[in-house]
Amino acid sequence: MRQALFLQCGAALLLMVLAGCFAGARGAISAGLAGGAALLPNLWFAWRLTAASKRPGVRSAMHFLAGELVKVGATVVLLVVAVRWYPNLHWPSFLLGLLVVLQASFLAFWKKP
Repeated sequence: MRQALFLQCGAALLLMVLAGCFAGARGAISAGLAGGAALLPNLWFAWRLTAASKRPGVRSAMHFLAGELVKVGATVVLLVVAVRWYPNLHWPSFLLGLLVVLQASFLAFWKKP
């Protein structure tokens, strides 16, 4: 889980730099907002699952489902807030930032432990 979060952080930072090179500060901020909107709920979800797994007698399936629902809802809310808060949004950078950060966690499954 930690490796997936590190990959997401790295992907967000790399995409911010690339968007900054191609679209300027507006692109870097847009990519950062999308990356943060996807990354913050994932960090919370990982922390919640880790805490729940250490408690005896906790139903992990219910914690996983509830956490996943909250994570998706929080991501949507943060995306809406970012769109409303930053009216000068660069949409290609924003959407690419969201896509890359959400898909970066799958790279963690390619590497064997």
